[in-house]
Amino acid sequence: MTSKERVIRALQHKEPDRVPTGEMGVDYTITEKLLRRKTYYRAKYRELKAFWEGKRDEMLTSYKRDLPELAKKFNWDFVPVFLVPSKTKKYEPPEFMEQYRWEDKDGSIFQYSPKSKEISCVKPAKMTMEDLERLEKEPYEIDESELELVRYVVKQLGETHFILGRYAGGTLPIQGLSDIWEIFGRYEGEKYSTLSDFDSFMMKMVLEPEFVYRSIDIHTKRAIKRGKAMIEEGVDGVMMGCDYCDNKGSIMGPKYFRKFIFPSLKKHCEEYHTAGAYVIKHTDGNTWDILDMMIEAGIDGYQGIQLTAGMDIRKLKEKYGDKLCLWGGIDCDTLIRGTKEDVRREAEYAIKYGAPGSGLVITSGNTIQIGVKYENYLIMLKILQEKGTYPIRI
Repeated sequence: MTSKERVIRALQHKEPDRVPTGEMGVDYTITEKLLRRKTYYRAKYRELKAFWEGKRDEMLTSYKRDLPELAKKFNWDFVPVFLVPSKTKKYEPPEFMEQYRWEDKDGSIFQYSPKSKEISCVKPAKMTMEDLERLEKEPYEIDESELELVRYVVKQLGETHFILGRYAGGTLPIQGLSDIWEIFGRYEGEKYSTLSDFDSFMMKMVLEPEFVYRSIDIHTKRAIKRGKAMIEEGVDGVMMGCDYCDNKGSIMGPKYFRKFIFPSLKKHCEEYHTAGAYVIKHTDGNTWDILDMMIEAGIDGYQGIQLTAGMDIRKLKEKYGDKLCLWGGIDCDTLIRGTKEDVRREAEYAIKYGAPGSGLVITSGNTIQIGVKYENYLIMLKILQEKGTYPIRI
């Protein structure tokens, strides 16, 4: 059985020969430890700096070299791909305010932390209704060169592996409107927002629903173009990002999820299914209060199963085992802070309760992030190899 067949059988709730696996992203620390060389793939600030320095082709060469090798050495069944910076568009370096702090062309201010290795938007730029009107009128097409990595990986691994399309690559904030929150964090009338993106987003749902509707409409149309462009190149599924929940539940609540988010999610699913692809939805947090709606919208798989937020694989399987393929099982916090025994226990639990009857793809709860212990990830894969063969006998 090929890796592609293995993942498809899991999505169709038919038992394959073993539980499939893969990751939707691996930060550079683990990649470099495995491959014993430098990479630009998910290399955080180094990746972004290379982009500013005009090393787009050098970065692409690294992506093409390292992603397939990661998949082969880790024995993944699915492989993530993404759009890359256009070869024809001109990208201007940002205006630096101080070391590791810069302002982009739209006025958003970003900060890099050498300690955490993360890049965050510390002051979103303002966005007005006039900005939305301008975006609606702007032509938005996918440049051929943006698909170079997708085409390469499909050609190299598409016959044997399930190729999973993601919306944007690495840490590069170049796609524009890559998730809904970016729009709302930028809007605060004539002032910069002092609210978090989530807070600003939810306030607009109540106070300015027309702005929210129009923003989501723009986002949805552009995101679907990106997803369908990858499907046309041969990806088997699309991974939708954007977190809907925190550790307590849906951030906006079920009522506003149904009103604002559900129609967009449903539209994505309809478009991608018609184009012949599966839909896997990523969201961290406690999703119990909106999971029925996510399934109603049409998702095939749910990734980002955060155990520490109350998302128990056993309970998910009992309630949704015939409706939803579960992608997850090992909490990121366990991979970062846990012992090998902690990882073993979680992996065995996920296989025991999530795998019977199929419908499980073992992954981390998010991505293999900076801080993940290399040995812990290897233990996760080892347990899968030992215990994940059908019929399940844990």
